[in-house]
Amino acid sequence: MSEETLLEFPCEFPIKVMGETREGFADAIVEVVRMHAPGFDATRVEMRPSSTGKYLSLTCTITATSKPQLDDLYRALTAHPMVKVVL
Repeated sequence: MSEETLLEFPCEFPIKVMGETREGFADAIVEVVRMHAPGFDATRVEMRPSSTGKYLSLTCTITATSKPQLDDLYRALTAHPMVKVVL
């Protein structure tokens, strides 16, 4: 059961998550990421506010082990109520 992908696993994979700047946003996202990538190092999260400060972008780089893992993580992040966009 091999799914088509151009990635070779395991690999370092950055995921960008954007939402409104509010207390607890980064912690909530780190919690979701850790559920799907238990070895995720939260000290590697890159945070960038928008020019107006209304939105916050987080880049979380995980060690991806499979396409289903990435699919599940993307589904969990996009379903989170604080998240506006996942890239």
